Amino acid sequence: MSTAHVLLVNDEAVAREGLATALRRDGLDVTTADNGDAALALLRQNDYEVLLTDVKMPGMDGLELLRRAREAWPAMEVLVVTGFATTESAVEAMRTGAFYYVSKPFRLGEVRKLVREAADKAQLRAENQRLRQLVEHAADERIITRDEGMRAILDIARGVAPTDCNVLIVGETGTGKELLARHVHAHSRRASGPFVAINCGALNEELLANELFGHEKGAYTGAQQSRGGLVEAAQGGTLFLDEVTEMSAAMQVKLLRLLQEREYLRVGGTEPVRADVRFLAATNREPRAAVEAGQFRQDIYFRLNVVTLQLPPLRDRRDDIPLLAQQFVRRAAQVMGKKVTAIAPPAMQKLCAYDYPGNVRELENIIERGVALAGGTMLAEEDLPPGLGAPAGHGAGRGSNEVRTLEAVERNHILDVLAGVGGNRALAARLLGIDRVSLWRKLRRYEEQGLIEADEADGALRVRDVPA
Repeated sequence: MSTAHVLLVNDEAVAREGLATALRRDGLDVTTADNGDAALALLRQNDYEVLLTDVKMPGMDGLELLRRAREAWPAMEVLVVTGFATTESAVEAMRTGAFYYVSKPFRLGEVRKLVREAADKAQLRAENQRLRQLVEHAADERIITRDEGMRAILDIARGVAPTDCNVLIVGETGTGKELLARHVHAHSRRASGPFVAINCGALNEELLANELFGHEKGAYTGAQQSRGGLVEAAQGGTLFLDEVTEMSAAMQVKLLRLLQEREYLRVGGTEPVRADVRFLAATNREPRAAVEAGQFRQDIYFRLNVVTLQLPPLRDRRDDIPLLAQQFVRRAAQVMGKKVTAIAPPAMQKLCAYDYPGNVRELENIIERGVALAGGTMLAEEDLPPGLGAPAGHGAGRGSNEVRTLEAVERNHILDVLAGVGGNRALAARLLGIDRVSLWRKLRRYEEQGLIEADEADGALRVRDVPA
């Protein structure tokens, strides 16, 4: 999370500056005030995650400051510190919405811990709000299409969204599987809850278990305190399991229990934890083939596959390319502060002719690159990547005029890009518009086929001469 901003209010200068120094050592951004009126003035000018205030101060006391702060800035957490603790004041503080009520003399370590917890809570609430706004934006603006097949998928998605049934989204990398999952969440009864996503293929078994389920204190070296996982973070909302077919066999057993029993064990834990979440999953593989190959459990497939949404690749919805391209131009121009408002006809023709192995994500990356390079108000043909050629089966690619399989077109395009960046996999993934894990899997397959080789000296990949 980003640095938390704390407003510390205390009329005693020595105590105020001493505590501020200790909190700054914890990486917090601390502003101080010596009375309630000064604190309110700062609150009106700046955003703070935490307000830490003394009770007894000249003029406005801490409880009045607490009341006004909670009314005007309800997302902010407030801690109240006093040397004159009474049951009545403690009850009033907690009823007014204080995060915690601390009596003097207090231990510095205790207050530092409480401030950190309050900051984490405030930032988590803000992040959930941001995600909800992203979901609403994605549902209302980002999924744009004139393709009949895509519209039918969106109709099905809206139809199943209000139910709590599991949904499996299948599609190639870059087709917008997570975007569709957010669309389902935004139209569900859990829309006000969190949407939490995890890529199951990006982590090894131990890390994935820890991220999903959390751990108990002492579960492993370095686990100094208990921590909830993403299932817990998704309580009351939606958990999106991306690339779910890439889970190890052992993790699939744990996932099956979560799906069946709606409960799980933290790493190192013995007490089951209930899970109130809606499951959405996605894969860029054919799930039935993964089941038949023994790589994905059939019982998990049946439980996730209550409803399947099959996203078409961008090459099968070419009428959407101009629509999406224009949207990406507007967005990129706004972010970059450029005046690009349109796409020149030759550039649009070239965009519409391309097959996009990386699908919508690749189109978006191509447009962002073009807007960055564009010198005027129009994205021109010369602003597009030089490798953006004619469509597959029409003489594009590595010197062949024969109709080739889509797999060959994708392979050759990936290898062309890889060769063009000197074997830099991270840069190649960005240019292709796919994540590094997906590129790594493809490259591993190409290496097994003898199409590429790793240099023993620097580890970079070298592309061999490949027939079209």
